[in-house]
Amino acid sequence: MFQRIFLAHPATVDETFFQHMLFALRFAASLFAAAGAALVHAFVPCLFEKTASRIIARLYHRLHNRGH
Repeated sequence: MFQRIFLAHPATVDETFFQHMLFALRFAASLFAAAGAALVHAFVPCLFEKTASRIIARLYHRLHNRGH
């Protein structure tokens, strides 16, 4: 049960539990940054015009190319 819950998925991308946790935490922080930029942009359109989309594109590229 422990193996399935904590170790099986990280192993599919050739990571340890802690490597996977660090990757996921950094990913979450980037998503929060993108959300913050989009929120500010919603109220002041001239600010952060491309920031959120640039962060999302970078995250997609990073996620799409992992474990290969």
